[in-house]
Amino acid sequence: MTAASTVVTEAAVKALLNEQTTVRVRPRYEGSNICTWIGFKHVNYMVEEAVLDHFRQVGMPARALYEEHGLGLDIVALDTRILHAFHMDDLAEAVVAPDTKAAKAAKAAKAGKAGKGGKGDDNTVALRVTINVERDGVVHKAVTAKVRVSLRIDTYLDSAGEVPAELARFAVARLGEQREAEPRLPFDTEDGILDQLLEGKNAYGWTWHIPYPYCHFTERLQMSGYLRLMEEGKDRFVADRGISIKTLLDDRRWIPVVPRSEITILDEAMMEEDLYITYEVEEVFKDFTYTSRMNFYVIRDGELLRTATGTIVHGYAVIRNRRDWSLENFDQRVLDAVNGDGIKGAAPRHW
Repeated sequence: MTAASTVVTEAAVKALLNEQTTVRVRPRYEGSNICTWIGFKHVNYMVEEAVLDHFRQVGMPARALYEEHGLGLDIVALDTRILHAFHMDDLAEAVVAPDTKAAKAAKAAKAGKAGKGGKGDDNTVALRVTINVERDGVVHKAVTAKVRVSLRIDTYLDSAGEVPAELARFAVARLGEQREAEPRLPFDTEDGILDQLLEGKNAYGWTWHIPYPYCHFTERLQMSGYLRLMEEGKDRFVADRGISIKTLLDDRRWIPVVPRSEITILDEAMMEEDLYITYEVEEVFKDFTYTSRMNFYVIRDGELLRTATGTIVHGYAVIRNRRDWSLENFDQRVLDAVNGDGIKGAAPRHW
């Protein structure tokens, strides 16, 4: 694609915001960490691939948007529910449906219902993704996800192209700029930041130097990088509480399962900045699941700025054999560890 007009047209943008697309997706081999089941991070990668393909199918692939117009395609919000587990080598069908006001109005009109017309005031590309998988001849709805996309104007290179008028309302100079500005948090010393963020909370935290493999478009941490950190947060937290992943695997063949995860990018975290990360238990539901909040901060102008926030719901399952598992209720040992009962916990680690 050499001419800008071949990348962005009025018809292409209309299709992006109104037409449904489907694509076949498979989980990556890397995501099969225990037996042949696929972890939540790689399920979200499948959602991401479906979104990227939606842009491809309407004629505006991420590469062309960046190379021709200087627009970086960034997923800035992701809310995913996992209804059925994925296995290695599963071939699934992902359906991507626009969730903008215009799409909702068109859907209502098609169904003969009253709906608000017009383009609406959406300032992100809102999409819903459903992933279906076949089991023993029956098609199951395995994943539902709500996704929001921003088109970040490239400011790193001087040769960035002009933003097409058709996409102007989705183009931002900084991720999160359409949201209310995050309050800055003062701190006394950098060494005391984690102690300040964790004080009085059932939480764990660590400091992490952002490496380039977690970034994209030359400078900023991308959504998949945050997903990797969410997975790492669980691993660090349970290890700190004495119920590490391997400990429960060896003791009772228990593995963590994630029925839901969600994360929103509030501002930008840049390559080689230090990221201050907290993992806080917000709620324990009976003895079945617990929800943890993860927050991510960087230092800007001498204060702390939160760049992303999200939650992850965890439960446990027992491995029955190489093919099957079943959900388990927490025992007292796990409940005490998650609740922090009788556990002082290690000092916040700086890794």
